[in-house]
Amino acid sequence: MDIQTSKIELAKLILNIENKSVLEKIINVLKTEQSDFWNELSKAEKVEIKMGIEQLDSGKRTSVEDFLRRVS
Repeated sequence: MDIQTSKIELAKLILNIENKSVLEKIINVLKTEQSDFWNELSKAEKVEIKMGIEQLDSGKRTSVEDFLRRVS
């Protein structure tokens, strides 16, 4: 079944639901799945990630082997 067919089948199932609490649960699941993890991060976490990306872009990298030697 392709994605468009799945969407149509889902829409049909949703249209037949009469229980409001079931609909609210479906809405919550869909909203949760669509949220961007970036919005869930703290400001400090975002700053750390941006710094890491800048370091990688500027060529500051460490191989996994070197990292493992340093931390073990």
